[in-house]
Amino acid sequence: MERREFIKAALATIAVASLPQTARSDLLKGNNMAKKIVILNGSPRPNGNTKGLIEAFTEGAKSKGHEVICFNLQQMNIHGCLGCFGGGKDKNSPCVQKDDMLKIYPEYSAADIVVLASPMYYWGFSGQLKCAFDRLFAVAECNMFYRNPKKQCIMLMASEGNSDSNSKPVIDYYEALLKHMGWKNLGHIIAGGVMKVGDIKGHKALDEARELGASL
Repeated sequence: MERREFIKAALATIAVASLPQTARSDLLKGNNMAKKIVILNGSPRPNGNTKGLIEAFTEGAKSKGHEVICFNLQQMNIHGCLGCFGGGKDKNSPCVQKDDMLKIYPEYSAADIVVLASPMYYWGFSGQLKCAFDRLFAVAECNMFYRNPKKQCIMLMASEGNSDSNSKPVIDYYEALLKHMGWKNLGHIIAGGVMKVGDIKGHKALDEARELGASL
């Protein structure tokens, strides 16, 4: 075996050995491939109900060896899209605005899965999430046909309302958004009946989020 191939094989062995037992077993069986997951957290509460869903999902995903990075948008300096159509000239810095989206762009571009996490505000995403998502258009501008990079997507949401009719408008929007983006929908979880911080404790949606993360 050549030196280069020996080093490559050794590094791969070390990487597999460092994974949790369940993830290591799946990889050795050929049933799992580690994915890069980017979570855009649109909740303004640092430890709110949406964060609970994110933590459960992350626990499940990491148990299978996936890489997870979460951007807490409320704590970031992100301005609204200017609609200037002036982006796309530099793939490393695609937008004309130079703010904290520069931290998100490279991770987003490299991600296999994008998780949209938000409380339900007026049957939609929070302003923090919508603002950041609009700014992803600068990445599409890097393509002459404004094509978005292909991703898989998941929605995690906390909601005061707890009925199918309450959830339908945001689910319809989410599905329409993914159709426009050309992304594959891996599912959505809406934890209904939660409003105050801590209401998510013991909610069945936490188990669902954990199981969804572990199923990837």
